[in-house]
Amino acid sequence: MKILSCMMVLIFPAALWAADPPGAMLYSHGTALINGNSISRSSALFSGDLVQTNSDSVANINATGSSVLVLNDSLVQYQGNTVNLEHGGVTISTSKLLATRAGVVTVSPVSGAWTEFEVRDVDGKVQIAAHKGDLTIHDDKGTTTLAQGEQTTRDDSEQDAKKKNRRTPGAAVPPWEDALDSPWAVGIGAGIVAGGTIWVLSHGDDPISPAKP
Repeated sequence: MKILSCMMVLIFPAALWAADPPGAMLYSHGTALINGNSISRSSALFSGDLVQTNSDSVANINATGSSVLVLNDSLVQYQGNTVNLEHGGVTISTSKLLATRAGVVTVSPVSGAWTEFEVRDVDGKVQIAAHKGDLTIHDDKGTTTLAQGEQTTRDDSEQDAKKKNRRTPGAAVPPWEDALDSPWAVGIGAGIVAGGTIWVLSHGDDPISPAKP
């Protein structure tokens, strides 16, 4: 019996250490989902979990030294020291340098002092507001500093020109492009060019405006 008790004392703490501790707690105000499953009021939140709110709900993520208000109609992924904003908005209050990433844009506090800021990703535009403390903003164009009380906007993806020039796979091709790419159109175009060239060469010596007596 004593041997069994000793084994339980050794095994039980080991099992506790083996289990991943929750990274934070989520508190919903209205309907909120974690990884697609609705929660009643609160739930443990682990790194990698997806949090989604509806148009009439918000949620709070509480972690050590940080608080995240997930605004209505938003989708975020909690990653411990980073919150990935898929769409919608978040309000961050942190003393632990908690960063927010929206596409290629990363927003983080400049220092470990208490910092409050808001990030929204709407229609491909990232809106950033520094309410308390300065922020560092990093995107594909470089790194800048946003001072307390200032606001700015960034694109959430790399160079829109590349996206505009890149045709989406499976996208419908305009009918005139099909016509211009067809063998018939290529043959006709080549014939017109050849005919024009022959005409110019055969009339090369004729005056442009022949004089009449």
